[in-house]
Amino acid sequence: MTDRFNTIAGWTLFAGIVALGGSIASGLYFQADKPHRPHEMGFPIEGVVEAGAAEEGPPLATLLATGDAAAGEKIFAKCTSCHTIAQGGGDGIGPNLYGVVGKPIGKHEPGFAYSSDLSGHGGDWTFENLDHWLKSPKAFASGTKMSFAGLGKPEDRANVILFLLQNGGGPPLPPPPAADAAAGDAAAAPADAAAAPAAEAGATAAPEPAAAAVAAH
Repeated sequence: MTDRFNTIAGWTLFAGIVALGGSIASGLYFQADKPHRPHEMGFPIEGVVEAGAAEEGPPLATLLATGDAAAGEKIFAKCTSCHTIAQGGGDGIGPNLYGVVGKPIGKHEPGFAYSSDLSGHGGDWTFENLDHWLKSPKAFASGTKMSFAGLGKPEDRANVILFLLQNGGGPPLPPPPAADAAAGDAAAAPADAAAAPAAEAGATAAPEPAAAAVAAH
C-alpha cells in the first residue's frame, strides 16, 4: 500500500514539474517575439514645452516699468491675513511690510521672530530678491515659516513689488532694457550727424591741392 502511494505521489510531483517547466519555456518563447519595453516612455515633440517647465517672460525691469501698483494692491489682498502694510502697523503672523523694499532680508521689522533661514540669508530686499521670494518663498529660503505657495505670473509679482514700493519707498526702479537701447541709439545719432558734414567737407576740400597746382603752372 505504501509503495503504491509513493508511486502515485512521485508521478504526480513529476507531472507538476513537467507542467511548470513547459509553462516557463513557452513564456520565454513567446516573450522573445515581443519588443522590449523602453526605459523611457514616449518621445519628445519639437516645439512643445515639457510639463512644469517655466516659460521665460519679459525682464523684471520691463515688467516694473509697465506694471500697475493698483493691480498689485488687489493681489496683496490675499496677504493681509498675515501681513499689514500701513506705516506703524503691527505684526501679524508675518511682519509689517511698510518700507520693506531695499531693507536687509529678515531684519526689516525689529522684534519679529524671523526664521533662521531668512534672518541669516544675507543681502537686501532688492527687486530681484523680492521677485524670487514672491515666486516661491520655500525655494528662496527653505526653512521659512511662510506657507504661501507663491505667485506664478511674473506680471503679478512685479505689480506686488510696485505696491510695496508705493508703501514706504525704496531704491529707484531699474531702467528697462528697451530704454537703455533707445538711449544708446539717441546718443549715437548726434555723433553720426556730426560726422556726416565733416565727411562732406573733406570730400569738397580734396580738389583744392590740384587747383593750386594748376594755378602755379
